[in-house]
Amino acid sequence: MNVPKRRTSKSKKNKRRSHQALSRPGHSVCPQCGEPKAPHRVCGGCGSYRGRQVFEPDEA
Repeated sequence: MNVPKRRTSKSKKNKRRSHQALSRPGHSVCPQCGEPKAPHRVCGGCGSYRGRQVFEPDEA
């Protein structure tokens, strides 16, 4: 069975993990109301998607 001969140093470990960082989720602006929304999702502010009214938003 293969076993490491030497302990992996902190710098070597961190260099290996340097590409695993999470990226921020993307966002776009709703063309109807101008609120930020997730791409390819229904807008939570006005309830529209690709020019069609999908649902009526709550008036709260």
